[in-house]
Amino acid sequence: MKRPRIAGQGLNVPRRMAGILLILSLLPAGCIKASFSVFPDSRDPFEEYTLEGSAREKILVVPIRGMMADSPRDSLLRSRPSVVQEVVSQLRKAEEDEDIKALLLQVDSPGGTVTASDLLYHEIMRYKEHTGVKVVAALMGIAASGGYYVTLPADAIVAHPTTITGSIGVVFIKPKVEGLMEKVGFEVEVEKSGRHKDMGSPFRRSTAEEREITQSLIDGLAERFLRLVEAHRTLDPGALESAASARIYLAGEAMEMGLVDQVGYLDDAIHRAKTLAEVPEDSRVVVYRRSEVSNDHVYSTSAVQGEGGPLKLLELGMLDNLSTLPTGFYYLWLPAASGL
Repeated sequence: MKRPRIAGQGLNVPRRMAGILLILSLLPAGCIKASFSVFPDSRDPFEEYTLEGSAREKILVVPIRGMMADSPRDSLLRSRPSVVQEVVSQLRKAEEDEDIKALLLQVDSPGGTVTASDLLYHEIMRYKEHTGVKVVAALMGIAASGGYYVTLPADAIVAHPTTITGSIGVVFIKPKVEGLMEKVGFEVEVEKSGRHKDMGSPFRRSTAEEREITQSLIDGLAERFLRLVEAHRTLDPGALESAASARIYLAGEAMEMGLVDQVGYLDDAIHRAKTLAEVPEDSRVVVYRRSEVSNDHVYSTSAVQGEGGPLKLLELGMLDNLSTLPTGFYYLWLPAASGL
């Protein structure tokens, strides 16, 4: 007698993906409560994990990755804390541990909003002043614009040989839909109390006066960025002028200019942190995470493991691109932001 075929039998579907699909199929029917958690998330507390070393003294690695914002990122199955929330939470936890002698910022970011970048800069400065801990920044693939801004409090900046950095400047992102409105015959009528009340409206072209006002704001924010670079780094006038153009640099050129102190790998940055903190070479390198990782090492630093796995294919965040960025001022290298 022939056995009845079971739906899905013979299909090569990973168990984890199949489980996710089952959960999604139940969601519309209300069979799963909103509090259900598939993977470790931001509600789980940070725990310390040792990546290497055995001495009492510790080097804490804090990752700063992706688009920097100060508001949570919502997706289909979960809400993830912003980069600002995650980093500040780790800094607050680190303040309570006197065995932490150095902080290593592992930066891989094209930047973010002006405010988020400045908040992280402020919080890193605050942690450094409160604890006296040495800070080293390890630049990975991209540490541009706001991604560079947050490294300025560091006592030393080590760039990976292939790092792209720089982009020291501001961009104002403002979506425009007036052309589309004309094509579809749609109009928006605005009553206002002052001639600048709807400045930056996506429904009409900016006036020359409005563009001048916007440019003055951009110039002011760019000047703040440049003055902080000047305060934290030793750049000659020519290098400062080049940096003010907001261009990007490879690691070697950035070191020649004085934007970074060393070109090397993550191990070199860890060694530099130990040297600055005057701690033993076998000091522990630790990270705060919400889950354990098999075969742990210094590149396993994500707060929540599993990001980028099968679940990511189902998240609405994958649809994000430049067109969805809110209107505002950004310390951001735009080409690298399009895929975030």
